[in-house]
Amino acid sequence: MRGTGSGRDHHGGSGDRSAVTRNTLRQQIAEALRDEILAGRLPVGRHVTVKEIADQYGVSATPVREALVDLAAQGLVDMEHHRGFQVHPFTLDDFRSMVEARALVIDGIFRSDPERLQGPTGRALASVRRRAEEAARASRAGDLDILIGYDLRFWRELGSLLGNPYISDFLDRLRVQCWAFAVPYLRREPDLKGRLWNGHNALVDAVEQRDPAAVQRLIADYNDHALQLLEKVMHDG
Repeated sequence: MRGTGSGRDHHGGSGDRSAVTRNTLRQQIAEALRDEILAGRLPVGRHVTVKEIADQYGVSATPVREALVDLAAQGLVDMEHHRGFQVHPFTLDDFRSMVEARALVIDGIFRSDPERLQGPTGRALASVRRRAEEAARASRAGDLDILIGYDLRFWRELGSLLGNPYISDFLDRLRVQCWAFAVPYLRREPDLKGRLWNGHNALVDAVEQRDPAAVQRLIADYNDHALQLLEKVMHDG
């Protein structure tokens, strides 16, 4: 990720292109830093500065500052007056609240509209199922590095079937925050094989059959499993 370029587009003028390039860099840097947080390479409580990140990626300060502001809006970093930014330290109580929030949202959706699940097209369902298979395989193997990306994509695509982008975005944000909290503790475990939730395929089956009761039951199982696993890992640690 080097520089922003300065060429002109076919319509003349470089201002629009510069804005697009900076916004692209902003998004790329935000995604890269988010991945660093989820991988545990930017640990909880770590202080970072705009200059440090700009030097690391070989870019100017502006897209880095904008990317960090975006991550602050997502709740992943905190802005510190005159000190830069700090990776947000989530607590177990935060985790419990996030799991409760996503459970209440899903429960509310199906209580108000039991037929909320859209009839997914073959292509959309095939894509979700591919994500489910990869996520479930990584879960069974206990491979966090592979699981996190596939799990987030799985839930994001599944959420899009609800037909409400605001709900989908909110749930995606909660899951990113949940992973940001969980990863440091899960990485302390010597063997996660068979201990992570792997009901992704069963959930896709329930969606395909348009069975809201089964969907709710499986998501409740997912939430309960996440809480019990983290509470056990933290207690044992």
